[in-house]
Amino acid sequence: MQRSTDILDPLAVAETWAGEGRQVAIATVIETWGSAPRPVGSHLVIDGAGNFEGSVSGGCVEGAVISEAADILETGNPKILEFGVADEMAWRVGLSCGGRIRVLVERVDG
Repeated sequence: MQRSTDILDPLAVAETWAGEGRQVAIATVIETWGSAPRPVGSHLVIDGAGNFEGSVSGGCVEGAVISEAADILETGNPKILEFGVADEMAWRVGLSCGGRIRVLVERVDG
């Protein structure tokens, strides 16, 4: 995986990558409760090669979102992911701030 450094706006990155013919998925924070590192509306853009730009949480949560994005790019089926302090997955991926987040991950079809 490689983080893009050319353009900082994730949606502009998605548009550029899709225009280049890359497979692109967008992850969007759709809900937060309690302490959350990123607000609703934050985006993470992922391409089929594992390049990414933006942020939906930080730390290992983003690794889990990027991993799920690979499946979504293949199937085209959007998915809502939830990470929270009471969730064992949250502890594994590092969301121990006491909050919960829901993230919609969807493929961009050009």
